[in-house]
Amino acid sequence: MIHTKEFIIDGIHDRPILIDVTYPEKKINAPIIIFCHGYKGFKDWGAWHFMANTFANTGYIFIKFNFSHNGGTVEQPLDFPDLEAFGNNNYTKELDDLQTVIDWAASNEEIIKIGNARNITLIGHSRGGGIVSIKAEEDTRVKTVISLAGVCDFGKRTATIGDIESWRLDGVKYVLNGRTKQHMPHYFQFYMDFIKNEDRLTIKRAVSNLKIPHLIIHGNNDTSVSIDEAKLLHQWNPESELNIIDGANHVFGGQHPWQKPDLPKHLKSAIERIIDFLDQHVY
Repeated sequence: MIHTKEFIIDGIHDRPILIDVTYPEKKINAPIIIFCHGYKGFKDWGAWHFMANTFANTGYIFIKFNFSHNGGTVEQPLDFPDLEAFGNNNYTKELDDLQTVIDWAASNEEIIKIGNARNITLIGHSRGGGIVSIKAEEDTRVKTVISLAGVCDFGKRTATIGDIESWRLDGVKYVLNGRTKQHMPHYFQFYMDFIKNEDRLTIKRAVSNLKIPHLIIHGNNDTSVSIDEAKLLHQWNPESELNIIDGANHVFGGQHPWQKPDLPKHLKSAIERIIDFLDQHVY
């Protein structure tokens, strides 16, 4: 039997972080997985809850959370009711949020009673893949890291949000959310924060320095993040494992809301490959 429990903790940027923990009953010293959602994402998107259940059934403690500035709120954690928060998000805030969650997981009495806080795996989807790659290089408690349809270059994406000079003058650029039809703001602070922290936010640097097991999973039908980015990640860390899922798109067959009773086929394949990888390196 598995259980899921929700928590709200304080982030360091004056906004709360919503967390849920899915865990197996009567488990001791269980490895901990922390999952980071991607751009325009949230912890309860699509079939992520099925993913959490699958890992818990395999013996892991699975933690997923909303980044503090992802655009959700405590009252409405799905979608993006708070576009002001979304517009003030940036990569370093997400790294700070992940650090806060790692610190919390490593000290929460309920988790350390059944989990091993010295055995943490990070999984990041899309933009979250870049976030976990950087954090894995920074925090020695992270023992394995997995990029799931992950990006390889924050700089390229930051620069392509719009013309830099007009962005500076206007103070904001908008990106259309195709699903919700919202025009989502990016304030100029996003660019300024990247420039200020560019070395830290260079995924190539972080991945090249990784000394822990590193798995890269990507679909060859991903039209949002090219499979070439996965190949570059693998090139920068030749000790990594690159696993390509034939026919998989950016969300591995998922969609929001996910109303079917089980996992999408390609996401199931991705999870099976992650579990095989963790069996080799974690247990």
